[in-house]
Amino acid sequence: MLTYGELIELRDKLTNGEIEIDFAQVQYWKDFKEGQRSWETKDWKERRSGFLKDKCEICSSADTLTIQHHSHPRKYSEYLRDITSEYTKEYINTKPEVDKGDLQRYIIQNYDYVPVPLCPNCKRSSLRERKKILPKYRCPVCHEEFDDTVIRSVDELISKFLENEDDVEARDKCFVSKDQWRNKHNLSNIRYWLQRGRAKTKDSKTIEREAFLLYLNDCIKYLSFEDTITACKKCAFNFDIKRMELCPNCKRFYKGLEYPTCIQCLPEEKREAALKIIEFGNDWRKMHEDLGID
Repeated sequence: MLTYGELIELRDKLTNGEIEIDFAQVQYWKDFKEGQRSWETKDWKERRSGFLKDKCEICSSADTLTIQHHSHPRKYSEYLRDITSEYTKEYINTKPEVDKGDLQRYIIQNYDYVPVPLCPNCKRSSLRERKKILPKYRCPVCHEEFDDTVIRSVDELISKFLENEDDVEARDKCFVSKDQWRNKHNLSNIRYWLQRGRAKTKDSKTIEREAFLLYLNDCIKYLSFEDTITACKKCAFNFDIKRMELCPNCKRFYKGLEYPTCIQCLPEEKREAALKIIEFGNDWRKMHEDLGID
């Protein structure tokens, strides 16, 4: 794992064009170990002493003090996703049209087609097969009864979609991705992913560079101890794990980050109402535990 100073040097060299994105990523990841934490490194421990105060800035306790961050770095994959989306929007604005043949080839390569059965009379979907009554189907729209449904070909669906994107049939999620996720998509989704792939191919290195620089800046900010306070173990645990902080009114009880005060500092009427809700929730959870319900 690179030190704070090494990260700044790597970021600056990439920014100034002294190194390429591929080399920068190799340098960053080569000593990275899965599960290794920044606060376990020698660099962190040495610099930490210069920022740590002599008491908790939340409750004034001097017991087991630590550096508490108000923000944490985002993952590189998240930055990569966001930057790719921005370039995709720009690509779509420049080249909004997709060739029918290209779309069809992309579908054949990446999706399985699961056709939606249609009413032979009104061509609407939402059909359900009847188990005990014949004919098998009854259309919920035109009320026609029939045994055989109509199915559109991929070519027909694509033609209808390119003519009118809001066509009812074109909105059906009848294409299942061939990857491990097996996600269901409609033609609008598929066109987007085709355009996204083209945008990513066209500007892959630029996208990676921008995303990686944002990621490096985030990591550098975290390691710089910017936007941090000194907190005791109890306050740090409540903030990170329970998303709670000490009540600013009484300085005694903890409250959720989204609330202005703790329950004890609420006006009597609101406090009683909140306690009843908490009691109800506890009773409900106990009932689930007694019944063996997860």
